[in-house]
Amino acid sequence: MTNDLLSALTFIVGLVISTIIIYVTTKLFEQKEGIGRAFVTALIGTLIYFVAYYIFGKGVISAVVGGIIWLIALKVLYNIGWFRAFVIAAVVWISATVIGFLLPTVPGPV
Repeated sequence: MTNDLLSALTFIVGLVISTIIIYVTTKLFEQKEGIGRAFVTALIGTLIYFVAYYIFGKGVISAVVGGIIWLIALKVLYNIGWFRAFVIAAVVWISATVIGFLLPTVPGPV
C-alpha cells in the first residue's frame, strides 16, 4: 500500500471515528443537531489542528492553540455556552484518546 493511500485511508477512518464520537457526545448533552453537524465539526477540528501543527510544529503550544480554536468552533457550530462547549470538548478528547489506544495504530498483518 502506498504512503498516499495509507494517509488518505487513515484520514478517512479518523474522520469517521471523530464524527461518531462528536455525534454521540453532543447527543448525551441533548444537542439537537444531527450527524451532518458532527461531520462538519470533525472536519473543521481536523483542519484547525493541521494548521496549528503546521504553524507551531509538534508540541504543547500547537495542541493548546488548536484546542482553544476548536473550542471556539464547537461553541459557534452548536450555539452553546463556553462551559458546555468545554465539557463536550473534554468528553470528546477523552473518548478519542481511549479509542485511539484501543484501535491498532500500526498497519500491516497482525
